[in-house]
Amino acid sequence: MPHQPDFSFFESLTGDHRRRFYEHHRRLALLMILILLLAPFAGLYVTGLLGSVIGVLLSVAAYYLTPPLWIMLDLQ
Repeated sequence: MPHQPDFSFFESLTGDHRRRFYEHHRRLALLMILILLLAPFAGLYVTGLLGSVIGVLLSVAAYYLTPPLWIMLDLQ
């Protein structure tokens, strides 16, 4: 049975929770850094300026949403 976290989704979006999550998951933090840096360039290469903007938005969303989704899916 999946582990139910003792905090809400909005509490998991706080900076302190995100920092602790990425400190505990070092490899995932490195992957997120690569995604944050490379997604805008990939979007720029594929579709131009609009793709670059979409790449920035998706990479920032992934950075913020990965910790709560990781915990909710019990991937620890």
